[in-house]
Amino acid sequence: MINRDASPAIRVSDGIAIRESEIEERFVRASGPGGQNVNKVATAVELRVDISRTSLPAAVKARLATLAGTRMTGDGLLLIDSREHRTQSANRAAARERLLQLLAAAAVRPKKRRSTRPTAGSKERRLTSKARRGEIKRARRSRED
Repeated sequence: MINRDASPAIRVSDGIAIRESEIEERFVRASGPGGQNVNKVATAVELRVDISRTSLPAAVKARLATLAGTRMTGDGLLLIDSREHRTQSANRAAARERLLQLLAAAAVRPKKRRSTRPTAGSKERRLTSKARRGEIKRARRSRED
């Protein structure tokens, strides 16, 4: 029997990690620089992570879905594509780094907004400015009004 929890994990932050077994990698041919090599070797990497099946907390999953935008499919699959380097290993490292950055951003709980009130001085300045503008506009009018 295979213990799934024994697979190595990528640590994102304190208490948040994603197991290697939850990340699926596919290597495809990339376009762009590389000469004749580009037609023979699958150097581009496509990381796939099924967010609904990961061990991440529910709040992190929700924030990740928002942050991922178009990289997240309708059925909760996160796709990260890297084809900027000429080697498979460099593209793999770049894709994993991008995944880590996305997970780290999702792990940060946003601060609750505290509503504030304008100060008495700012209200006074705003009203004085409005009165001054009104006076300027009134002075522009013709005397026949």
